[in-house]
Amino acid sequence: MTIETVGVIGAGQMGNGIAHVFALAGYDVLLTDISQDAMDKALSLIERNLERQVTRGKIDADAKKSAMAR
Repeated sequence: MTIETVGVIGAGQMGNGIAHVFALAGYDVLLTDISQDAMDKALSLIERNLERQVTRGKIDADAKKSAMAR
């Protein structure tokens, strides 16, 4: 059995961090929350954190783009 997609319930501090790590590792991520505002904030935070990793040379811009697409 190969896991290709993971689901994360809750886009708060823990949920968005878990989604970030899984997306960067190459998994498709289904992130959900009852609040659209929480989802918007989570996606924004994930993008900022990925950009910080690009700036520090931990990942390249293509890795960020791929992770955000997942």
